[in-house]
Amino acid sequence: MCRITAADKEAAVSRFLQEFPHPPRSGRDHPALRGCDDIAWADFPGCPAGVAALLRGLLDPAAASEAERVLCNVLMDGVFRLGPAMPAALPFLLRLAADPAVPVRTELIEVLLVVAELSHPVDGGGEQAIRVLGSDRDRPERALCRAVFAEHADLVRGLLEDRTLPDGFIPPEERASLLKVATP
Repeated sequence: MCRITAADKEAAVSRFLQEFPHPPRSGRDHPALRGCDDIAWADFPGCPAGVAALLRGLLDPAAASEAERVLCNVLMDGVFRLGPAMPAALPFLLRLAADPAVPVRTELIEVLLVVAELSHPVDGGGEQAIRVLGSDRDRPERALCRAVFAEHADLVRGLLEDRTLPDGFIPPEERASLLKVATP
């Protein structure tokens, strides 16, 4: 299975910081990012220290697209695997996705839909699902992400009711998946 190594993640963050060395000042003051600098991102297995800079980069129109791409790679351990830092990053992603002024808002909502789908329990899903996705015991970030979605259920409902998003942007099955993980 395709896995993203810690060295790959570190290199991607380093390239991003070289290309965009000065994220916008507003990123430090944006209410959605309060506390992101207080998290020891590098303490999560396989996670580089630069996650806060990537989160701030989401607010910079020039850097947002690349920040979103790199952030997704950093927070995932592979195609179908949430990384250990995803639960810590999820509150920031939810709050940013709720802000219509964020340049990559629709992309962040798409990320949230993927995270929601990958957060569902797997152990009851059969042997093939466990082989591909890992067991819930081995992938505790799924349960942690469900807890974050539930804690921020008001933001989830707000996204689902947001009239500024294009009609049909969140298909019915993805709406249901998001609501399911946001319901304790």
